[in-house]
Amino acid sequence: MKAPDFIPALVQLLLTLIVVAAALLLYDRTVVRPALRIGMVDVAEVYRQKEAEFTQLLTKAGSEDDRQNAMLMARTFAQRLPIALEELPRDCACLVVLKGAVAGPTPHTVDLTAQLRQKVGMP
Repeated sequence: MKAPDFIPALVQLLLTLIVVAAALLLYDRTVVRPALRIGMVDVAEVYRQKEAEFTQLLTKAGSEDDRQNAMLMARTFAQRLPIALEELPRDCACLVVLKGAVAGPTPHTVDLTAQLRQKVGMP
């Protein structure tokens, strides 16, 4: 018994549909969804907290060693902050903007301030 002539065309159509669906799914997962995700970070808040900690250490400093330790802490923070800000977009695979630049949170918006605190050594 001979197979009907439309079966090879149907198989080819089905295979084409599967390839197109897989390509669209891959495009959605690798291009569209990461572009929709936006990370926001409140650098000013982190900076204010570290500045308050530094001021407190300086006012309580009784010796030159305490002052030097406070200055070392401030220098370390100043070196870590730009590095941490550069790492955030790679870690979340998203666009990172300042929290003040976001008019309103969306379901695709992620707050990365806690991760920034961890990266600069803050509790």
